[in-house]
Amino acid sequence: MARQLKVSPTYVNLLENNQRSLSVKVLLSLTEAYGVDWRELVNDNEATQLADLRAAVRDPCISAEVPDLQELRAALDHAPRLVARFLELNKHHRQMLDNLQNLGMPGATSGVLVTSPEAAIHDFFRQNSNHFEALEDAAEDARAEIGGASDDIYASLKQHLHVRFGIDVQIATVEVLRKTLRIFDAAGARVILSEALDPVNRNFQLAHVLALVSYGNVLDALVADLDTFTDVGRARCRVELANYFSAALLMPYAPFLEQAETTRYDVDRVAASFGVTFEMACQRLTTLQRKGALGVPFFFLRIDKAGNVTKRFNATPFTLAEQGGSCPVWNIHSAFAAPGMILPQFVELPDAGQFFTISRTTNRPFIKCRATDRRLVVALGCERAHVKRVVYADPFNLADETNIAKIGINCHICPRQACAQRAHDPLHLNLSIDANRRGSTRYES
Repeated sequence: MARQLKVSPTYVNLLENNQRSLSVKVLLSLTEAYGVDWRELVNDNEATQLADLRAAVRDPCISAEVPDLQELRAALDHAPRLVARFLELNKHHRQMLDNLQNLGMPGATSGVLVTSPEAAIHDFFRQNSNHFEALEDAAEDARAEIGGASDDIYASLKQHLHVRFGIDVQIATVEVLRKTLRIFDAAGARVILSEALDPVNRNFQLAHVLALVSYGNVLDALVADLDTFTDVGRARCRVELANYFSAALLMPYAPFLEQAETTRYDVDRVAASFGVTFEMACQRLTTLQRKGALGVPFFFLRIDKAGNVTKRFNATPFTLAEQGGSCPVWNIHSAFAAPGMILPQFVELPDAGQFFTISRTTNRPFIKCRATDRRLVVALGCERAHVKRVVYADPFNLADETNIAKIGINCHICPRQACAQRAHDPLHLNLSIDANRRGSTRYES
């Protein structure tokens, strides 16, 4: 084998023992020498699985002795099905704890191991690298069929729905629809949109309806095999997939990727180019994972003023909090105090993973003047290795490690000591307490 691959026997031995990664040169040599498809040798989800495995073995219910990175990689290579079962077991364990905490009643065990729809959808999207080529193809076909000027997509969508499906579009007052933003009356062949929706969101809602009436078979095929989903979870997932189609229709893949790369991921400029909101552009950036046409892998997170996570999508190894309580050291919370401003920050997780993030407020539709402030904050982030492609990182000195904020998922599982923002004792370690010394918090001396 060494002779055929034109490498040393020692190098082959290192490959076999997972002490070296396959280089492109060796990968091509293997393909040529043994006639195997190189795609069979490459695991697209390796980075995500490795990140999930590293997080799982740090669970407080497991021994404090954590396997090193080489052992974890060897497990992925040699026992992938065992790793998958272990991750599934760990996920059920976390779900049990979360559901017990949410139930808050002694003896209430009904539904403890049922996955929440939000968690199931997040995992499903992440397993697919947050990219669905079938929906991309459907959106491209629909955009070509709709035609019309790109700066008047609303009129084109209305006409297409009327001519092709006999569906009329109506705008109704807030008093008529009350707290509803869109109603699709399939029997009556009409779509009713609230006047509270701005033009961008009206476009998005019409594209969503188009997905339901024109590409329902594609949506059904994607959710058909989701055996672990509840009926509610499957219905919600179908809605999220229709939303994906809407974004792909309004922001076609190739032009959107080209504009993102040209502007170095200047979200405001990209959003303006396609007539969408800042939030829509951020979420669309997480889907640019087409083979042969990859964008920067991003994660997307949206929170409310209480820190609750209202939406999350992930194409990176970053671990996103599901139930809120994100680390206060992360400036995602500070964005509420600076509406409309983009706040950049370098962050580092306890496992030494470093990321670059931007955070900014986003506005939701207002239905009445006395309504509670509906501003939310969205965060977009990528691994530090990609920051030179992102314009927002230009003001930073990348060699200065003091720019990096040390964050955690939440205080309950964060191992960082002497953190001035700690709000809870960690579950998996004991912090030192000395009666003669006062630390920065009451949790450790």
